Amino acid sequence: MNMVPSVVRGFAEAVRSIVPRNKWCEAVICAPFVDLHVASRVLWGNHINVGAQNISEYERGAYTGEVSGEMLRDLGVKYVIVGHSERRQYFGETDVTVNKKVKTAIEAGLMPIICVGESLEQRDMGVTEELIRYQVKTAIAGVPTEKIRKIVIAYEPIWAIGTGRTATPEDANEICKLIRAVIRSLHGARVARATPILYGGSMNEKNAYDLLAQPDIDGGLIGGASLVPEKYAAIINAANQEE
Repeated sequence: MNMVPSVVRGFAEAVRSIVPRNKWCEAVICAPFVDLHVASRVLWGNHINVGAQNISEYERGAYTGEVSGEMLRDLGVKYVIVGHSERRQYFGETDVTVNKKVKTAIEAGLMPIICVGESLEQRDMGVTEELIRYQVKTAIAGVPTEKIRKIVIAYEPIWAIGTGRTATPEDANEICKLIRAVIRSLHGARVARATPILYGGSMNEKNAYDLLAQPDIDGGLIGGASLVPEKYAAIINAANQEE
């Protein structure tokens, strides 16, 4: 929850000018609802896509305060974050709610970025793998194979968000590899290989290269570092593993 619309215009213009157009990385800015119209206007037709941070599980109707997928798409939004840990922690979103939002997003023509991840307590209990399997299976339950290609999954270890802590590249890759294995078991190897899997645990301009060098980490869900255009551009440049 950062930046008012009047500030977003300058931020989006700075990002547009500093972030390189490249073939190895698709860039997305996920803005708060009230900022989306400005971000979409500045970035429209550019090499940076616009995403939302949340979506209603309902298509339309008497749900005051909610924002539907159709509304988002009409603003030029292409992606939407679903099931972020803060939505789960502060606003009571459950795995069942996440599944409903995933389906609603896909039906609206949006690509959901599905967040899964464990808390420090769950990690210490040794239930990380079981939890991740459950979260992934529940999130995509009932989604047909041909539409699995329209999703992105982000491993978001809650214990590493905003704490300055981050999993080692190898540890992060193991969980991303597990996520891919779950998709493979449900929808086959071809779909699993084509599904982008991101790491979202305090990725920044300093650790991005090593994390993105891992075979099963396809990108990053960036938090605080995305608020500074120069840092955001550095992370995108780190996706170029040919350097």
